[in-house]
Amino acid sequence: MIEIEELSPRFKAKVYYPKQDKIEEIEIPQRGVWNILTFYPGDFTFVCATDIEELQKKYEEFKKEGAEIFAISTDSIYSHKAWANSSPRVSKSTIPLVEDFKKEISEALGVLNRKTGAARRSVAIVDPEGRLQYISIFNDSLGKDVEHIYVAFKALKYIHEHPTDEQGHVCVIPANWRPGKEVLKIDTVKDIGKL
Repeated sequence: MIEIEELSPRFKAKVYYPKQDKIEEIEIPQRGVWNILTFYPGDFTFVCATDIEELQKKYEEFKKEGAEIFAISTDSIYSHKAWANSSPRVSKSTIPLVEDFKKEISEALGVLNRKTGAARRSVAIVDPEGRLQYISIFNDSLGKDVEHIYVAFKALKYIHEHPTDEQGHVCVIPANWRPGKEVLKIDTVKDIGKL
């Protein structure tokens, strides 16, 4: 399992694009874009379809900010296609569905449920250089909070774009931050104990 800020291995994976009704092989995570990897336990399940539906509502906002969303499960690419063609929620989605049939991606990111062989409901955010910046794993019956995912992505993007400067100042994001709110610029020596 890779750790936060470590480089993620890249995997060749089959992807089904619902809007274009096409299958192709790509590398995951992609370089040069933010990768929002949304893992789910299985096609034809109930909560998973609501995750896809809610992510779709914010899909263009993620893309406008330089991110691509990939929905990943251990189902086959043919199961993804059948699900996208039959689910009232998933059929409206343009989010690429990634096959992790060999369970390599789920295992590398530490989201594989060893009891079931399925991915746990989780989210990973990988930066444009391929480093894991965020991972969240939770109960399979709990749907994703898409607004939280978007805020976490925007915060990580801000941190990525504002690295520690020559004077040792670092940008940090306070609790309950929202895009447009102030971030904290901290002097790592002089500001200890002031917050």
